[in-house]
Amino acid sequence: MASSATQVSLNGEKKTDNSIDIEQQNVGTLKVETPKTLGAGSALALGAFGTTLTTLSLSLMEWRGVTTANVFIANFFFIAAFGLVVTAQWELSIGNGFAYTVFSAFGLFYAGYGAILTPAFGVAQAYGGDSTAEYNNAVGFFMILWTVFVFTFLIASLPSNLAYILVFLFVDLGFLTVAASYFALADGKSASATALKKSGGVFCFLAGLVGWYIVFHLLLKESLLELPLGDTSRLFGKKKKAN
Repeated sequence: MASSATQVSLNGEKKTDNSIDIEQQNVGTLKVETPKTLGAGSALALGAFGTTLTTLSLSLMEWRGVTTANVFIANFFFIAAFGLVVTAQWELSIGNGFAYTVFSAFGLFYAGYGAILTPAFGVAQAYGGDSTAEYNNAVGFFMILWTVFVFTFLIASLPSNLAYILVFLFVDLGFLTVAASYFALADGKSASATALKKSGGVFCFLAGLVGWYIVFHLLLKESLLELPLGDTSRLFGKKKKAN
């Protein structure tokens, strides 16, 4: 019996031949259609990513007067960190190293950022409060290094599709401007810090929306319709052949 094969692309999509070939002696091959699954496992990770980033962006943009992000610790630890890291293991089990790295990285980022905001960890208290220059410079360092990390994801996603490219681009711009806002706050430039933080919120909000679009793509492609993601792999065909 030859079971159905699964192919994994760079963008994390799994293409499965939903059929089973049954070899019968002196009869030939009988193809039996297997039931399609609803959605994909990566939809959980992207949904957790979109939920967490979108709600955080609302706070960064100060919608309805919300400026404190501590309430989103629930998202950081229990939705994003847990959901992303667990889903990453599924991706690793099917050999999708890129999705495993991305999901794990963002899950651990959210856990780390949540730890910074959690009073029980005493991070801000160690610096004498969250309004000191040292604290804001330290958080700025934290964000700027994650900006560099996400930039590597952006470059690696170029041969995938426009949707994934836009997610990493908007997240990278969001992290960059948020890092700049912490540095501006450390320098005593509160007006510039607020403007930069709100700009970062806009970029993160856009990244969350694109993330939700990909979630709908993954969940609907087996049942209702397949939303286009804007394939870019053909642009890198020559380079792939050279390798």
